[in-house]
Amino acid sequence: MTANTAASKATSSQSSSRGASAEASATTPLRQEPIPQPSEPMQFRAIGLIRARYSPDPEQLTKGSLTTPDGTTIEAVLLGRIMSLVKKHIDLDQEHLWVVYPRTREQEGDLHVQLVGVWEPETLQKDILKGDDPSPSEAGVLRPVRPKPPIKSAADLQDGYFSIRGEVVFHSVEREHVVIKIKQAPKPNTTKGRSFKLQLKGRLGPKAIHHFWDLKVVREGDLLVVKEGMCIGAIPQKRTFNKGGGGKRFGGGGGGSRQPGGPPRRTGTGNSLVPRRTEGSSGSGDAKAVKPVLKKRATADSEVQASASKADA
Repeated sequence: MTANTAASKATSSQSSSRGASAEASATTPLRQEPIPQPSEPMQFRAIGLIRARYSPDPEQLTKGSLTTPDGTTIEAVLLGRIMSLVKKHIDLDQEHLWVVYPRTREQEGDLHVQLVGVWEPETLQKDILKGDDPSPSEAGVLRPVRPKPPIKSAADLQDGYFSIRGEVVFHSVEREHVVIKIKQAPKPNTTKGRSFKLQLKGRLGPKAIHHFWDLKVVREGDLLVVKEGMCIGAIPQKRTFNKGGGGKRFGGGGGGSRQPGGPPRRTGTGNSLVPRRTEGSSGSGDAKAVKPVLKKRATADSEVQASASKADA
């Protein structure tokens, strides 16, 4: 009989409420590595590992910076889901392998991160074996537990490795610059998730724009550098239509549409040309040429004189 089977029978002999709680805990999905394999071919994500020492601000634990062994300082934000884990189990004077969500600034392109977890099975497993198992709310989604397959050790994981999966929206071979858009999953009670862009250094294939890419990226200082990439497929683009309608317009960007061959518009004041058709002109190919006639438009003074003449008569 295995230890798991014995524990299950011992739990079933207790009260029903405690047994139901233990059963729910036993069936919780287990994570064997900090960056698992994607669940679907076009799964968006941006996640990585950084070994560093976290130094919080004196007045706020959730804001601070990471100092890596190579001396790079990276701005960091500690997410609330691991606050309890950090306070109870993590020595901030030591370096740890942090699981992070990367972000880059639009102009500079330098890296800053969100701390989502700590991956140290060798240390945290001791607390679990003693029965001091932190709850999911304390350790977040990265709670190491007793797994069926061997859990990956922190020493076996590559420091500075990132898995970036998303749509490439900009690619410059000359500048070795890649911009990739990541779509986040919708939050509860919402139907549309937010998206953000990451600035990367590297080169991709000839057909990179608007294609979904699976990129293996490494950190070099405060930059993210593409080492390997695989194109998963093209992403369909939404069609855009003119808000004013799709009808064909004649004559450039003026007012409403006009049929070709009609009389010219009257614009401004003064004299205007009014075309006069001769006999037999019907718009066919044998029509005679139209001779413009100069017609002078009446001015305000002439209209006053005409009114005075009628009054005298």
